[in-house]
Order: sequence, then structure tokens, then C-alpha cells
Amino acid sequence: MNFLSNLKKNPYFKIFTNIYILILVPFVIWMLFFDDNSYLVHRKFDQEIKDLENTVSFYEKRLAEDKKTIKDLQDSLLLEKFAREKYLLKKENEDIYIIEFDTLKN
Repeated sequence: MNFLSNLKKNPYFKIFTNIYILILVPFVIWMLFFDDNSYLVHRKFDQEIKDLENTVSFYEKRLAEDKKTIKDLQDSLLLEKFAREKYLLKKENEDIYIIEFDTLKN
């Protein structure tokens, strides 16, 4: 009995046997880790949102570059240069030689 009476006088015992604490602790643990709307799920969703925002900004930059390219290609000389460089197009009486350099050293 002495041990039990000493235990009941301990302030930590009073805190941890409080009915509100006994209900609150499992509830908080459940909400943080096990629930469908848990903190871990929210962190994962936040990371997905950041990844998607980065993807959107990448494609917006690409779109701006492509719009600039389309605007530049309205000029016939730039269009011809683009076709020659990118698609290796040529005029009827031309020959094209592609020279590749070996960058690997043996």
C-alpha cells in the first residue's frame, strides 16, 4: 500500500492518469500517423504540389522559348537556317557533309 500511496502522490501519475490526457494522446497519435488526413499524407501532398509547380514553370519557360522561336521563324532566312541546322535539309543541287569529331580519348 505504501508504494501505491506514494505513486498517487507523484505529480506525473496525476497527469498521466487524467482522463483528458488518456484520450488526447491516442487521438493525437492517430491523427498524426494513421488517419487518411494525417500529417504524413499532407507532407506527401505538399511535395507533389511543389513538383507539379516546378513542372508547370518548366513548361511555361519552354512555351515562351517556343513562341520566340515561332516568331523568329517568320523570317524566311531564319527559317532556312533553322531547317538546315535542325533537320539537315538542303537545296536540290547541294551536297551536305556531316563531320563528327570523336571526343573520347583512347
